[in-house]
Amino acid sequence: MSKATLKFIRLSPTKARLIAREVQGMNAEMALAALEFMPNKAAGIISKVIASAVANGDYEPEEVTILSCRVDKGPVLRRFRPRARGSASRILKPTAHIMVEVGTVVETKKEALAKEAKKTAPKTEAKEAPKAEKKAAAKKAPKAVDLNDLKLLSGVGPAMEKKLHAEGVTSINQIAEMTKEQIAELDAKIGVKGKIEDTWQKEAQELIKNNEKES
Repeated sequence: MSKATLKFIRLSPTKARLIAREVQGMNAEMALAALEFMPNKAAGIISKVIASAVANGDYEPEEVTILSCRVDKGPVLRRFRPRARGSASRILKPTAHIMVEVGTVVETKKEALAKEAKKTAPKTEAKEAPKAEKKAAAKKAPKAVDLNDLKLLSGVGPAMEKKLHAEGVTSINQIAEMTKEQIAELDAKIGVKGKIEDTWQKEAQELIKNNEKES
């Protein structure tokens, strides 16, 4: 099996596909003979690509079949034509990419059998998890945290951390072990309206538990 490609040819893809459909599946020798007598511009160009594909595989035209003759759209060249009253009209000049694939009947049968064998072959279990799954598992796994970083608690930023340090609270352990009297006294000083008991203390206890699990 061999291929040939011709890119950026000045030809409309729509017009070229009309010829490509006619020759697809034909014997290469018959296709070249038929294209020789077609008046279309695309016929002469496609015949050259077919001849190139045959030569690339060191085949003779009578030995091979045109397995695929594909025409893709290329970039469009934009031009302008001057018109009346200083205006201009747009001219679009399309380009196309032509790809031809040729091969013998024996080769195509072998490929079909190989594809069927892959489908019917039993799937072996992967010994190692994919990298993406490993990364996701690593992200989900809890990590040990610094219990001296008060900013781990919700609503505690640099300014609030300074206030807590000024009151002698420097670690998450201290917040987790505070009594109700200490909480009420600290709440009155920094003015967080019950947030210490309702939120910070629970979060501090959870962080301490996670650190114990990691260790």
